[in-house]
Amino acid sequence: MFRAVLFDLDNTLLDFVKMKTVCCKASVKAMIEAGLKMGEDEAYKLLIEVYAPTLYEDDHIFEKFLKKAIGKIDYKLLSAAIVAYRRIVNEVLIPYEGVPETLTKLKSKGLILGVVTDAPRIKAWIRLTTAKLSNYFDFMITLGDSKKRKPHKTPYNKALKELKIKSSETLFVGDNPQRDIKGANEVGMITVLAKYGTFLPIKDDEKEKPKYVINKFEELLKIV
Repeated sequence: MFRAVLFDLDNTLLDFVKMKTVCCKASVKAMIEAGLKMGEDEAYKLLIEVYAPTLYEDDHIFEKFLKKAIGKIDYKLLSAAIVAYRRIVNEVLIPYEGVPETLTKLKSKGLILGVVTDAPRIKAWIRLTTAKLSNYFDFMITLGDSKKRKPHKTPYNKALKELKIKSSETLFVGDNPQRDIKGANEVGMITVLAKYGTFLPIKDDEKEKPKYVINKFEELLKIV
């Protein structure tokens, strides 16, 4: 009998990859229109190469990109990128299909809902609020709270401390087997792989096994 459901944020509740793809392409196009001498495909590929190692969380990504691309920070180009990104991000940061309806049904069952994410605290809350999901959740554990990234046990144990229930009564839903599922398995939570959000290729012999796999968010209702 489950008493709580915890979720990863990006690529589990929100289509983070789609948001980053659209915003980065818009920013590249804006820089080119402002005078960057590169093709769109070339510039986008370089931006992703610089961005990916940070797990797409870097407040200075466009400065780093410009240093790589042209050897310096051109503030005309920088401002064009930032304005383009900010203009479009709220339009494309949306939940996966079925998320609000499913969360409503989970809440109606009396389940405690929480988020465990590696995102910085304010960014995580802004994303939830932008997507109109913040009121569904009773608490959130962020990188700022745990100081450790998944799959380290600390963020999961902090969530259990907040819940004050057994790990075996807690369902954890995440898209990344080696980060989300591994850490939750290690503290004894019952794990669900959100396969619809998994985008990084992982070798079969490196995959952490979840208890359940879902291809659509609403399939959670069959589990609980």
